[in-house]
This record gives sequence, C-alpha cells and structure tokens, in this order.
Amino acid sequence: MFESLSTRLTEVLRSLTGRGVLTEDAVQEGLREIRRVLLEADVSFELTRTFMERVRERAVGLPAIKSVNPGQQLVKIVFDELVRLLGEKQEPLRFASVPPTVILLVGLQGSGKTTTAVKLAQRLGREHKAPFLVAADVYRPAAVEQLEQLGKRAGITVFTPRDAPPGVDVAALVRAGVDAAGHARARTVLVDTAGRLQIDDEMMAELARVRDAVGPHEILLVADAMTGQDAVRIAQGFHERLAITGVVLTKLDGDARGGAALSIHGVTGAPIKFVGVGERLDALEPFDPTRMAGRILQQGDVVGLVERAQQAVEADEADKLAKRATSKKGMDLEDFLVAMRQLQRMGPIEGLLGMLPGVNAKALKQANTDPKRLKHVEAIVLSMTPEERRRPAVLNGSRRARIARGAGRPVQEVNQLIKQFDQMRKMMKGVGKFGMKL
Repeated sequence: MFESLSTRLTEVLRSLTGRGVLTEDAVQEGLREIRRVLLEADVSFELTRTFMERVRERAVGLPAIKSVNPGQQLVKIVFDELVRLLGEKQEPLRFASVPPTVILLVGLQGSGKTTTAVKLAQRLGREHKAPFLVAADVYRPAAVEQLEQLGKRAGITVFTPRDAPPGVDVAALVRAGVDAAGHARARTVLVDTAGRLQIDDEMMAELARVRDAVGPHEILLVADAMTGQDAVRIAQGFHERLAITGVVLTKLDGDARGGAALSIHGVTGAPIKFVGVGERLDALEPFDPTRMAGRILQQGDVVGLVERAQQAVEADEADKLAKRATSKKGMDLEDFLVAMRQLQRMGPIEGLLGMLPGVNAKALKQANTDPKRLKHVEAIVLSMTPEERRRPAVLNGSRRARIARGAGRPVQEVNQLIKQFDQMRKMMKGVGKFGMKL
C-alpha cells in the first residue's frame, strides 16, 4: 500500500542527507516536497500541516553530531514524527480480569468484518484465549452462513440466530451469545455485527443497544484502507456515536495511497490495533507504529518477518531441514518441497521482501516475484517420482521431458530448477563444513 509514498518520501530525504549543514532554505525546500507527497498519499490536510510544523521546528539549524550529518538526523526526525502520527506505541487488546472478554466488531458493509472476526478469533486461539464467535449480522444475505463456514475452517464455535430464543432482537441475540460463551468456558467472545452501505441512525441505534446489553471491553471499527479519506470520516462517525476503542484496517496489502493509515489515529485518537495484509485466515498482524514507520522509510521490519516465520514454520521442521541441508548428504527435492511450502505459508514473496531493510518499491517491481512461479516449481517437483525427488542425479533427459509434460511447463524450466537446486545444495553443504571448522 505504501509503495508510492515510501519511494517518494525516501527520495526526498536522500537528497538532503548529503548536506553538511541544513539551512532553513534547504529544509523548506525538502519539507515542501514532503508536504506534497503526504497530501498526494491522501493524508488529511490538518494532519499534514501539523506534521510539517513539528518537523520544521526540530530540523532547522541542526548541527553535525559526530559521524551523523544533519540530513541523517532529519531522516530520524521524520521517522519519529511518523511514529507519532501513527500512534507512538503498539496498543494491545484489553482483556477482562474475569472472562469472557467481549469484543464488538463494527463497520460498514463490505469492510471485511466477518473475515476479520474469524482472523482475530484464530489469532486469539493461538494465544490460548479460547475464542467464541457470535453471528449478529441478521440482515446481510448469507452473512451467518459465511461466518459459520469460516469458523468451521478455523475450528471455532459460532453462535447463530438459530441458537437464540425465537423472536429476540439483535441486542438480546448477542446477550444470549455471550451467555452461551460463558457456559462454554470461552475466554474471548467476538461479535460480528451488521453494517450498512453508509452510516445511518438506525444502524447506530442498534449498535448502541448491543453495546449497552453486553458492555464490551473492546469496540473495534473494521475499516477498509482502500477507501482512503472516507475511512477516516467513517472512523470519526463511529467514534462519535460509540466511542470505539480501536481500529482494524483491512486490505493494507492493496494499492491504495496509504493516507487512511497515516490519518486515522491522528483524527480520531483511536489506536490502530490490527491490520489485514491478505485474504488468508492468518493474514492479520498487530499494528506497531514504529515498525510501520520503518517500512514506509524503507528501513525494513525484521521483527515482523521473524514473527511471520515463527507462526508459519514449526520449529521441529525447521531444525530438521537445517540439519539435512548442512549434512554431508545434503537436502533432496523432498526437503526442498517442504521448505517451499513453509515459505508459501509466510505469505506473498513481495510482502516478505518488502520487510527487509533497504529493499525499495522499484527493486520489488524489477524483481521476478510472480506468485505463480512457486506454484509452477511445486508442480514440477510433484511430477517427479519419490525416487527422483530423493535422488535428483537420476534425472536424465527423458525423465525431465516426462516431468515437464506432467507439470505442464517447458523442459527449460525443469532444467533451470534442477540447476538452481544443485547450486543451492552445494552452497548449504559448504555452510555446514564451514560451521564444523569453526
């Protein structure tokens, strides 16, 4: 999402880092460019003006400090102010001292509430918070069925209107769901509420009744980041009527300009607690202002990358693969297939590369990160017999032609894969020998 903003912002800052002293004229010139970049990224005018004033006050007349020149100090100032704009610190969910904790998810229709409810429930399940889902969207066709299907995939119990006493209103339905969660010894209850195409009094009145009926510990607004400044206005409207405690921004992996993420906390004061970064049920991440500012300024997010790896890869599997790769025999194509599937579970390749320090948007565009490429590789490996995967040396010309036909790929791709695999295996065995000598 921050591709354009990140590229242009770092270009402006890079042009200033070579100066020995930052004069007021140089700062003004740079800040005018930063201001233009922020406004074009859909950051609100008021927040942009405040951001510029704070940076200007800290930047003008910066002296050189040891080996850090004023331009580099300006990068640090912009980084600090971005962190401040995004909320300063990570805000975790608040949990009740006596379970269950009730989390109300609100938002407009189409913002992704239902999917987000299941994503968050699955995340809480991994944290041993015993989640329980309540389907309270009784208006949108198939909303209850969608939550049931997603809940079944995630292995989470879903309370539906069929489980409530007949004829009850939505507030009573949610109350019955929370009571059922208590009897089921659930520790967290996530309520998927109904939305509309726009904010209206009827919807807000109903949500207020639900809030009063169950006293939620968190009221999370689910907002679509692709809607730009509309997301900020929507957040303001919900905050005024319901006093939301946090925001979940969905579709942060999209190609919108990113202004909503930069504006929503500054305008409402409500912290962004989670962001949706894909369609998979595990594609929900805690929002950390410091790490997000690092991504925007192309400083990377290695902590986030490690967290993704820990969630996607079993430690035992990773240790086993590492030992095989650095052993005298080396890894075979069976091991390679396991490693590739672990990589796929971590998310799109371009998303992982974007979390590495110094990898900019232009480099990602030039890189061959076609998601179909991994599927093609997987098809080639699966077209091999178990014996061929264990002993790649037996792959002669006729076998390679058969594998290419089975995978529906050119023979050249099969040859290229085997060549690259041989190079990787030799390199990993070399790392093992080097480690032994140490």
